[in-house]
Amino acid sequence: MLNDIKKTLWATADKLRANMDAAEYKHLVLGLIFLKYISDTFSARRSEIETRLKSPADEYFLAGASPEAIVAELEDRDYYKAANVFWVPEGARWETVRALAKRADIGKVIDDTLTIIEAENPKLKGILDKRYARAQLPDGKLGELVDLISTIGFGTDAAVARDVLGQVYEYFLGQ
Repeated sequence: MLNDIKKTLWATADKLRANMDAAEYKHLVLGLIFLKYISDTFSARRSEIETRLKSPADEYFLAGASPEAIVAELEDRDYYKAANVFWVPEGARWETVRALAKRADIGKVIDDTLTIIEAENPKLKGILDKRYARAQLPDGKLGELVDLISTIGFGTDAAVARDVLGQVYEYFLGQ
């Protein structure tokens, strides 16, 4: 799995290398990888909660609950905080960014997404680098980068995902 991720990272670097300095593009790539990571870990936690809500053997079981009630329960951020998972609002999830990747204003979309995530997660306040709208990239390059990073999967185990994220950062910075 990590070798596939390394190949993807190298491909992302190749996409940007001719267009900007390595010191600049590392921020773009690593910021997107972090966004993908928090979205993947959020989605994995959401799937776990959904399974538990539908399992009669679990304390969270919602017997006879409507689909709307289950969806409302899935949006309870306490389930995510309890597992040390960042809360990612619906409009700020990776799949939303990915769906908008071909838009000319994808840089602004990413910056806005990061702003929303910071607002919902005080630990991240002022930490996320929002320079995507200002990136001096040819049309379509940022969207291609989003598409490439979409191929990275962090898995469903949060501890493994954190390890992979650490290894990704280490690999990318080392190169």
